[in-house]
Amino acid sequence: MSSPRRSRAQPCLLALSMLAALAGCTSQRGSPAAAVAEPGALIVTRGRVDIEGGLLPLGMTADGVIADVAVKEGERVTRGQVLISTDATPARLEVSLAQAHLEQAQIQSRLLESKAAAARIRAARLVEAARAHAGDGQSADDAREAVIDLSAQWANARAATDIARVELRRANYQASQHVLRAPVDGDVLRIAARPGMHVSAQSGAVLTLLPAQARIVRAELSQDFVDAVHPGSRAEVVSDDGRQTAIGRAYVLRVGPAYGQSSLQEDPMQRVNERSVECVLGFDKPSVLRVGERVLVRFSRATERLAKPAPRTL
Repeated sequence: MSSPRRSRAQPCLLALSMLAALAGCTSQRGSPAAAVAEPGALIVTRGRVDIEGGLLPLGMTADGVIADVAVKEGERVTRGQVLISTDATPARLEVSLAQAHLEQAQIQSRLLESKAAAARIRAARLVEAARAHAGDGQSADDAREAVIDLSAQWANARAATDIARVELRRANYQASQHVLRAPVDGDVLRIAARPGMHVSAQSGAVLTLLPAQARIVRAELSQDFVDAVHPGSRAEVVSDDGRQTAIGRAYVLRVGPAYGQSSLQEDPMQRVNERSVECVLGFDKPSVLRVGERVLVRFSRATERLAKPAPRTL
């Protein structure tokens, strides 16, 4: 017959055995990081829709008062189209003055050209007469000196004409700075100007343009998955709204060469601690997604030995 002390010890030993068995099962499962590294895992990372170069903030390069805003927000514009113009009256006056200086210089140059040509003819005749002993040698020498003097004046007039022509180009350039034109085709997103407002080169953007370019996705790859994604890798882009609606197929254009802090993480603490590399993707087909829209990018491993696990968001 067992003693009471031994009877009470048996349940304790049984409980310890069960705890040891549970600990062994937990160690066999491994850490979450090890599970992510298994072949066939689905890599899901956050991204944002963008375009190469981003939005274009446009500003005026010359001081002035806005005279006209020729477009509206949401309007499609073409390259070279006038967007905003300022009062260019002083600049137009400078153009008129430079044009007058150029015309004056050209007239002076033509006059001296004619005088120099006549002086050369007269000098040639006097030299010929002096050789034939039919004229005065001193007159021939004076005529040659006159030719040299008029030729120098004509060269100076031609230089003045060139200077006046450059001044006219400069005046026209200054006048053109009072007109803001679309550098590329695109859509007007925001206008921060109105007629009568004074602007300068330091005023910042008066209009923001969305260039009509192909959409891309800027995603962030955690340092644990950088080696698994390469240029040309295929991916699926889905919405980041909880439903994960399929948006389109994409391919990797480039993977960044440097690490940086994550900016797409929703958790502020994880954003500070997470180190990521930018991954840029292009769509197989043209997309009309809004720039700035958040998406999820799903990469599948090249070798899939296991059933697809639940996606992990980096």
